[in-house]
Amino acid sequence: MSAFAWPEGNRLAVIVTVLLENWSEGEAPPYGPMTTALKPGTYDRAGVTWSQYGGKEGIWRLLRILDKHAIRSTICANVKSIELHVDAMKRALATGHEVAAHSYTQDKLMAYLSPEEEHENIKHCVSAFKEQLGFAPAGWLSPVVASTDHTAELLCREGFLWHGDYNDSDLPRIIETVAGPIVALPHTDFADNRVLRQSPNDYFDAYKTTFDYLYKDEPSSLINLTLHCQFGGRPLIASAFDRILSYFRNFPDIWYPRHDELATWFKNLGVTEVPFSRRFPVTLTS
Repeated sequence: MSAFAWPEGNRLAVIVTVLLENWSEGEAPPYGPMTTALKPGTYDRAGVTWSQYGGKEGIWRLLRILDKHAIRSTICANVKSIELHVDAMKRALATGHEVAAHSYTQDKLMAYLSPEEEHENIKHCVSAFKEQLGFAPAGWLSPVVASTDHTAELLCREGFLWHGDYNDSDLPRIIETVAGPIVALPHTDFADNRVLRQSPNDYFDAYKTTFDYLYKDEPSSLINLTLHCQFGGRPLIASAFDRILSYFRNFPDIWYPRHDELATWFKNLGVTEVPFSRRFPVTLTS
């Protein structure tokens, strides 16, 4: 096996994951900037309205920043988000971004569903994509990355190209199921909500430090830069996101594929997996 390398001599690959999320009616995210928790069962109006910012304003700001840097992202959107903000999704598609599936609502977790319910949820999302946007999604990211042992197979049955719920490898790999293969894409360890109630500079510092290390010591690596419209789309974090992209753009040899472009390229590579030991073999010294 020859050494793994990105196309056209690029040293690193960066994929940008934008999460556009909505919860069921009256439900709020389990996290937020508010520091005082309400009694269980209490309607959290502040949390509900906080989450609604993502589709009203956050997505538009992030699209503007991405267009400024000529970077095309993958927007993983709950179908409810697409129904509520179809104009934003059509704008994203018109400017070259990918829109991928992210369940129906953010609180409809695959891990809580039976295999039959899970399959119905996937089929419902595919049908809604066709109705709202005119195409079937190529990729799937589960809410809170909570997939099941059945998810990959069910996605294959509905024709998906990639599945983004993986944290066990640095690079894409092929997952074989009884329904066929699917490209597994690694998720991030540090999305924007890691710095909730902290300095947005921590978000910038984490990605700059990671980038610098990989660029110097581990070429042919992949960075998944991830943020949420309801949080990262606000000026507080969006300013750090803008700085991250500005820093990355100082380096000419970086590839910025969308998730579907990365998955297609890797699938055509003709390998199942590129383990770390093959990318950077350990040299023992006496």
